[in-house]
Amino acid sequence: MAYVDGLLADGERVMRRARQHWFVMVWDAKEAVLAIVLAVVAGILRLLVVTGDGVMQSILGWLVLVLLVGGLAWLAWAWLVYRSREFVITNRRIIQTQGLVNKKASDSSLEKINDAVLTESVFGRIFGFGDLEVLTASESGIERLRMLADAREFKKAMLDAKHELEVDLVRPTMPPMRADTPTALPPVQPAPAPGADTAHIDTSREVTDAVARLGELRDKGLITPAEFEAKKQELLARL
Repeated sequence: MAYVDGLLADGERVMRRARQHWFVMVWDAKEAVLAIVLAVVAGILRLLVVTGDGVMQSILGWLVLVLLVGGLAWLAWAWLVYRSREFVITNRRIIQTQGLVNKKASDSSLEKINDAVLTESVFGRIFGFGDLEVLTASESGIERLRMLADAREFKKAMLDAKHELEVDLVRPTMPPMRADTPTALPPVQPAPAPGADTAHIDTSREVTDAVARLGELRDKGLITPAEFEAKKQELLARL
């Protein structure tokens, strides 16, 4: 099980996972790549250089061994560190995890996200990565996702998750169904006040509040006018 899966709350589900582009790993392991290249060069020189006592071949042989083993070990470490960095979108938040030995997890609630700025260079568009800056209402949280692989789709998934969360928040909660009890007497209804219709007062308030919240989503451009009208008619039909 991935580390981030252990951080999920009850009812929270993963909607998308992403990592940084593999270029990040190559850049972090540039010294390891250089060591491997030098090991290859030293190995070629060992084959070309001929001395009577073989001292130079011995020195070059040890140099090849040290550079090759050290470079490969460094490269493996860089790969593990790269794999430890993960960005996850759930139906409630964005989670960023990093660290191989000492783990660190930071998150931003989808409710507090105000905007997301995507920056793609020409090189990034060719190889499929970009920088995503998440603007939140809080001072802490994820701010910049550097060289994110497939950043365009990650941003779309984040906005879709935020839209789904906001729709869930304005959806009226239906009262729980009661089990049929044939032996129970029907409840006594209180007498309504003169001129007041109390039979649907709670439902009316819920519908009114829900329509008002839908109007805010429409004004922000999170739902279309057609979706607003369809949902409004659905809510009014419950009165």
